[in-house]
Amino acid sequence: MKQSRTMSLVEAIANVSVGYGLAVGTQILVFPVFGLHSTLAQNLKLGAVFTVVSIARSFALRRLFEALRAKASGA
Repeated sequence: MKQSRTMSLVEAIANVSVGYGLAVGTQILVFPVFGLHSTLAQNLKLGAVFTVVSIARSFALRRLFEALRAKASGA
């Protein structure tokens, strides 16, 4: 069965939300190991930057693979 647009949006929002939380949590745990010390606000901002970069990367790769698929199928 095909996924509806609404469920695709819900999945994308959930994916980004979980990714953001994991990024910030990882930063809080791992940065001190490398001698990096930042405030919660700094971690939240850095997590937001990484999230935007991740969304852009994911979109670009999705479009690239769609173009490759379309080219391969002759569309």
